[in-house]
Amino acid sequence: MDNLSPNLPSPEALDSFWMPFTPNRQFKAQPRLLVSAKDMHYQSHDGRQILDMTAGIWCSNAGHNRPKIVEAIQKQAAEMDFAPTFNMAHPKVFEFTHKLSKLLPYDLKRVFLTNSGSESADTALKIALAYQRVRGMASKVRLIGRERAYHGVGFGGISVGGIPKNRLFGPLLNGVDHLPHTYQPEYGRFIKGEPEHGLDSAEALERIITLHDASTIAAVIVEPVAGSTGVLVPPKGYLKRLREICDKHDILLIFDEVITGFGRLGAAFGADYFGVRPDIMCMAKGITNAAVPMGAVAVSNRIYDTFMQTSETPIELFHGYTYTGHPLACAAGIATLETYAEEGLFARAADMAPYWQDAIHSLKDARHVIDIRNLGLIGGIELEPRAGAATARAMEVFNKAFDAGLLIRVTGDIIAMSPPLILEKSHIDQAVEILRKVLSETE
Repeated sequence: MDNLSPNLPSPEALDSFWMPFTPNRQFKAQPRLLVSAKDMHYQSHDGRQILDMTAGIWCSNAGHNRPKIVEAIQKQAAEMDFAPTFNMAHPKVFEFTHKLSKLLPYDLKRVFLTNSGSESADTALKIALAYQRVRGMASKVRLIGRERAYHGVGFGGISVGGIPKNRLFGPLLNGVDHLPHTYQPEYGRFIKGEPEHGLDSAEALERIITLHDASTIAAVIVEPVAGSTGVLVPPKGYLKRLREICDKHDILLIFDEVITGFGRLGAAFGADYFGVRPDIMCMAKGITNAAVPMGAVAVSNRIYDTFMQTSETPIELFHGYTYTGHPLACAAGIATLETYAEEGLFARAADMAPYWQDAIHSLKDARHVIDIRNLGLIGGIELEPRAGAATARAMEVFNKAFDAGLLIRVTGDIIAMSPPLILEKSHIDQAVEILRKVLSETE
């Protein structure tokens, strides 16, 4: 790597930014910078093309620097850079949420806007707790998450989340319990798509409800597919069974669709793909193609109407953010939804999914690979951990892949990939070829 590149910041500048979820000391010894992006590629600071097989961080679903989205942001910035949405608003926030509501499944037609997936998760949990209170069920205060779940980094999200190292911040929310995760290798590895076995893991919800009593439980929150902990695909019928149990016990079901939303599985949302209706749905990432930060929480008409009809105060929900419904984010969101529709990107993802599945499973015999999981345009390749050095092998693969012109994600000792929906078969072939070579060269 050319550390003398004119695009490389000074050592003093490198020290100024405390990087998230990053071994900062290692990075600053050998920086990897991205300086531009277009469609399926980034350009590194030393002038190399990097094939993006992660859509940024699961978020640039339509690819990078798309003209329609860029132009919408530029036009909005020149017209009005910011407007508050407390006791007033601007036209684009209504235009965007109305357009989004037409895409949302079932009766999830009321939208509360946030600025990130973390904010969406915490907002959804607050709405669930407040809903139980305003409808006269104030005893329903417990929340049920799932092991190996990721719901952002707010205190609500890490409380219901199931990543141990994310939870090392002292006391978290009270009254939280966790379902077991859905990954069950005892039923077999290298399974393509949804596992046939393992539905019994949903029955754990009944046991948790029996332990705490349904009268104390407000909501269950799950990702339709757990992405950030290694692409954990639910067994067939799992989400449907959770829905049945929640209905039986009068418990809200929240889907965190920050990753699975906006075409990732070949349908608009995981709720569409699996045919299961949540009461509340979290969104972010692909909602604006990541061009401007935004998140959202959609709720059923029943939940929204309950707040409107029963609130004893003029403000029905004491919650919000300075940047809720930011004009630039709304402009980006409108252009993003139009791009998805005009280019048929959700259907394109569905069409590409079989080729993607066969391609990544062709790495079954590659060095160090012990399992592969996939659904839609998501793939997880699990590596055998290096003795006494968990995550070290995957980080070595990440670094070697970047140097070879491929951007992947690693979570633990798992390679995760989620390419932009505009990819071609040639991009898949290139990524698999690079990965096979890199794995063969990894100690």
